[in-house]
This record gives sequence, structure tokens and C-alpha cells, in this order.
Amino acid sequence: MPTLVLIRHGQSTWNLENRFTGWWDVDMTAKGEAEAKAAGELMAAKGLDFDQTFVSLQTRAIKTLNIALEAMGRLWLPVEKDWRLNERHYGGLTGLDKAETAAKHGDAQVHIWRRSFDVPPPLLDDGSEFDLSKDRRYDGIAIPRTESLKDTIARVLPYWDERIAPALKDGQRILISAHGNSLRALVKHLSNIPDDEITSLEIPTGQPIVYELDADLNATDRYYLSER
Repeated sequence: MPTLVLIRHGQSTWNLENRFTGWWDVDMTAKGEAEAKAAGELMAAKGLDFDQTFVSLQTRAIKTLNIALEAMGRLWLPVEKDWRLNERHYGGLTGLDKAETAAKHGDAQVHIWRRSFDVPPPLLDDGSEFDLSKDRRYDGIAIPRTESLKDTIARVLPYWDERIAPALKDGQRILISAHGNSLRALVKHLSNIPDDEITSLEIPTGQPIVYELDADLNATDRYYLSER
């Protein structure tokens, strides 16, 4: 049966500072690097191996993948990087401290922006310091100015259908290193989680999620590797 493992990047500097990060490219903390190394060691200890890996274009996910693969002795594995696995774009909230944002806009409004399925945050302002239009990695890509979870799903799932699902059906063992919301998109799809429930699903940093799938890629089980 196909093997699929999902891992959210290790703790980032803005995770630590409780800031909205989204597409902004922040680095990992020492704790995040340790989480990635521990994840790789755990996967190796549990006998997992992979044929193909997928990752976003963001440093924290790429470094998590590399550190985990190094711990497994698998840095040579093929890696496909794609923007469609990027974190949800937090628009005008990018860079803001979550507590300060709640104090300014109210807890209820911030909760809607963070946890509603289809209500995006405010648009990123023109000329914002977090404008990525000149970032070469996104040449030719229509960079969003904000995204809801629904918007994120709308870009993640076509990539799943186009690139990842065929590899799994071909018998390849797959590891995906990505982000809280791009992984929510995949978990929602694979586990058939309703719109009003997926927003409350918490995915911890650096914890491999194992999916057991049948030949048609229907999920027969989902669990954290640390719990088995």
C-alpha cells in the first residue's frame, strides 16, 4: 500500500514570537532544527523510507526536510519544490504580533481571520515591507495578497492531483514537508474533514503524520508516528 508522511516544519522564529508569518520567509529556531532532526531519527528508527519528497519554496520547510533527511541518511533523495505547498498568505496581518492584533481588532475578529474557512485577512498593502513581488523564487507566479483556508486548499489540491497522487499510485513512498495550513488542506482532503471542523485541527511542528492509504488513496488510518 502507498506510504505517505506529512511533516510541518520545525519551530520558526516567528512561531516563537507569535507573529503571523504566511509567505514571509523566516528561519527556524534552534528548537525547530532539533525538532526536524528528532523527526528524521524517529522515521529512521521506525523503519520508514522514501522514494520522493515534496516541499514548499519556504526556507523553514526546506531546512526541516533537509535536516530530517540527513538524520535518515537520505539527503540524496529527489526533492520537488513548489509554491503551491506554501503556507497560507496572511495578507495585511503578515508580521503582526497576534496578541497586539487582537488588542487592536478584537479577539472575535482575529478569531474569524485565523479560524474561519473562507474569510481571508485584510489585503497586504501596496508597498508593504512584506511584498514578495521582487522575490525571484516567485517569478511568473501570481502572488496572492491574502488567502483564506479555502483559497489555500484551492491551490494545494490541484498540485496533489497533478504531482503527488500519481507518484503514490505508482508505488512511490512520499514525504511532504510543508506548513500548518497547506497540510490542513491535505488532511481535510484525505480524511474527509468538514469545512467547519478542519479550521480547529492543530498540527504541531516537527511531528511526522503517517497516512495509511489503500490503492485508490483512500485513508485507512492517520496517526502521529510518535504515538505508535
